[in-house]
Amino acid sequence: MKILHVIPSVAKVRGGTSQAVLDMVQALRMNNVDAEIATTNDNGDSLLDVSLEKCLEYARVPVWFFNRFSPDIKVIKEFAFSRKMTKWLWQNVSGYDLLHIHALFSYPSTIAMLIARCKNIPYIVTPHGLLCEWSLQQSTRKKKTYLKFVEQANLNKSQVIHFTSQKEQQEVSLLGLQAANFVLPLGLSFPNQISDASYRLRQKFNIPIDEPVILFLSRLHHKKGLDYLIPALANLAHHRFTFILAGSGTPDYEDEVESLLVSHGLRDRTRIVGFVEDETKDILMQGSDLFVLTSHSENFAVSVLESLAVGVPVLVTPGVALASVVRENELGYVPDMNVLAITNALEDYFNSPQLAKKMGDHAQKLISNNYTWNHISNQLIEKYNQIIKQDEYRTKLHIP
Repeated sequence: MKILHVIPSVAKVRGGTSQAVLDMVQALRMNNVDAEIATTNDNGDSLLDVSLEKCLEYARVPVWFFNRFSPDIKVIKEFAFSRKMTKWLWQNVSGYDLLHIHALFSYPSTIAMLIARCKNIPYIVTPHGLLCEWSLQQSTRKKKTYLKFVEQANLNKSQVIHFTSQKEQQEVSLLGLQAANFVLPLGLSFPNQISDASYRLRQKFNIPIDEPVILFLSRLHHKKGLDYLIPALANLAHHRFTFILAGSGTPDYEDEVESLLVSHGLRDRTRIVGFVEDETKDILMQGSDLFVLTSHSENFAVSVLESLAVGVPVLVTPGVALASVVRENELGYVPDMNVLAITNALEDYFNSPQLAKKMGDHAQKLISNNYTWNHISNQLIEKYNQIIKQDEYRTKLHIP
């Protein structure tokens, strides 16, 4: 079985989706699937320093990189147009049994689906939340026009659409797409355990050893709800805690967050640490006491899964797709998206630290049993086999 995954970017700056696809392909290869990635050298405002138009090992998986058209106009740059990638896909997709397309509203994903249709190669699509209500409300006219005239046909001609949560499946059902679909969560690559993470975190950021640490670790963006979280934290000044804000965003929004912290009297209690990765990220995840993500819309939120996997309880709002898992299994707190509800949930956390610890211990067991990449990839392989067999049957009978 030979599978080609297509995604606009695998750069870390693009967040959890890029890392999830790299992890997915690695897990598939460990289960004897010949899986590769085709992508551009996109790296946000810059370009990755990688060899182009050849298969190379990147993040322990085989990746084909192609040059992204990079004019000064941001909207065109973000679209990730690549002439070389187009030519390569046209010449090579027939050598694969199946294409797995990730994300939408970008040139690499769109052209891969169009070429697959022309070449009669079956393909599966994982939108990664880009068809959810909140996402479609951003740049509404542009996205809805693109969906109507381009992506809707591509989606309807796919063999199946892969959703990573029931929440995503329910929201997208309102669009009336014709393709079959299924729900399968993303997996998790468990980090190395750091036995003294709590001590090292407090030493690194000059925090008293017995002071609770509340962690926000995500891209800094309006949809993350920091304008709700920061006022809620400010309401709890009578408790001891340090708030760590990890992540990066546009300079304008970073300035806005800084102003929010100052105006609510929370700046002195906050450590702004920017984008983190590798050991620093692991120390933050494992050494904190509560992970918070008050997002308007979060299709999967791997960071929530990562926190639960290391035994840290979470506070998430209903817009986070994993909120139902957190609520049903009592892995943390799920307040409504308003300042008072978030304040009350945080108060519950501070008033019952032992209950929070039990939540974390329970979470660690549940995640390790259900969300490993090995477990998820085996289910994905079953779906691949079904699609390929169905396609072979249709081809044999000359069914279009």
